[in-house]
Amino acid sequence: MNPADWIDTGAVPPRPLPATVDAALAYLAEALGHPVYAHWTLTRIKRRYGSLADAKAAQPTVLKLLLAHDGAVEYWERGRLRAAPADQAPSRETVLTRLLHTHRRRFRSGAALPGSKTAVLAATEATEGVAAPWLAASGLADPAWLARAGRFAQPQSAANTLGAIDDAQALALFLRDRTGRSRHTLRAYGAELRRLMRWCDLHGVGPLSDLTRQQLLAYRHTLQHGEPGTEAAPPPLSEATCTRALAVVASLYGYWYATGYLHANPAAGLSAGSRARTGFVPTRLIPPALLDACDAWLEANRADDALPAWRRRAIWALYRYAGVRLAELAWSDETALPRLEVEAPGRWTLYVCGKGRKVRAIPLPTSCVVVLRAYRHARGLPPEPPAHETLPVIHGNKGEALQQAGLYREVKTIFADVADGLQAREPSQALLLRAASPHWLRHAYARTLVVDHQVPLPAAQALLGHASVQTTAAYARTDLTQLRAFVDATFAGDMP
Repeated sequence: MNPADWIDTGAVPPRPLPATVDAALAYLAEALGHPVYAHWTLTRIKRRYGSLADAKAAQPTVLKLLLAHDGAVEYWERGRLRAAPADQAPSRETVLTRLLHTHRRRFRSGAALPGSKTAVLAATEATEGVAAPWLAASGLADPAWLARAGRFAQPQSAANTLGAIDDAQALALFLRDRTGRSRHTLRAYGAELRRLMRWCDLHGVGPLSDLTRQQLLAYRHTLQHGEPGTEAAPPPLSEATCTRALAVVASLYGYWYATGYLHANPAAGLSAGSRARTGFVPTRLIPPALLDACDAWLEANRADDALPAWRRRAIWALYRYAGVRLAELAWSDETALPRLEVEAPGRWTLYVCGKGRKVRAIPLPTSCVVVLRAYRHARGLPPEPPAHETLPVIHGNKGEALQQAGLYREVKTIFADVADGLQAREPSQALLLRAASPHWLRHAYARTLVVDHQVPLPAAQALLGHASVQTTAAYARTDLTQLRAFVDATFAGDMP
């Protein structure tokens, strides 16, 4: 293979890889933030560390191989650094090929040279597949209806920082930027946009960038009161559903206007805002006793020192003690998040990309740090993350990082195994655990902050990444313990 045929689209501007395999491997090591290939001999390792004693302390596995073989190779595979005798290790070309395949979203073969395409158009091409599935299922008579630009669009204007030339591209970029890499958010947004598109198709208006304020107000009236004079018309939506539907529409047009794709925002003031959020009360909560049972189950299985077992403990610790959303723990090549940083010994911080693509810093407690340190050691990584490390926090079995589906399965496996142990004596608790998901751990984290330890709401809001403090405050409504204590303390001296 010729490494120069591959383009690093994550660089600004995009650039080809060096022409030789060794130079390309060195480039990947720097770009990805971790070693990818190293060939060791006794002479080289002694020169590198000064003495065999220092080499043994720094590279015990490699030195053990060198005592029995002429050479040893360290190479990156499936999320961890592995070591093997030189005659049994994969070749440099094989390691390079595997890495490029693993990071195929970033490194592309046969791409144009830098400058021949703008980064925006390349990003648009990468997101065309996002809009296609739900667009095909939208029920539109003419699928090309969306591949146009309406009266409010300005595709050729210099103010159009989005770079989209029609509604299809602009919509794909909106979904990429606003769904936060969450398939659940993408599905919810897609459902509401399909609803609007079907309404446009029924009334013969559109495309989306052509809708006037009067037409969007008519759409809102339809959601609230139904479609008069239409046979088999759907009933009016509930207030909460209507609010959510209009919020998605307002978000779309606000995004298009803010990025310059539209020269006016016909949806300004369309949504009633977050009124429905004031009535939000979390109900999917795991009792503390069940959380303790899950912790105890993991502790009882500490004898299993295999890497998959340590990975499961690390996943549990992060969802349990960082309160992250499911998608926030899935690695993204685009943002290089999530990542771990160490400010001082024992003081670790997890950085994640939350909703609205906002980066959030979450300090990790000592109990979580201990698990992560042991997991990194099992992966062959330094126990303490080095500065500027761009490495997936959780590795995958067949690829570079474990994504949402794999993370979800690991947590569900813990719930299922603990539920099996509770089935005989506490069937109701076992049933609750089997229904739980990783997001329930986020609710438990929030409740621990707000209710159990009375963390100030602004601080809890920052840790949880809530857009509104009302959402954070809702966790206090799940428990009357604090209110009862306040009332008892206030009126304790009024009783005869």
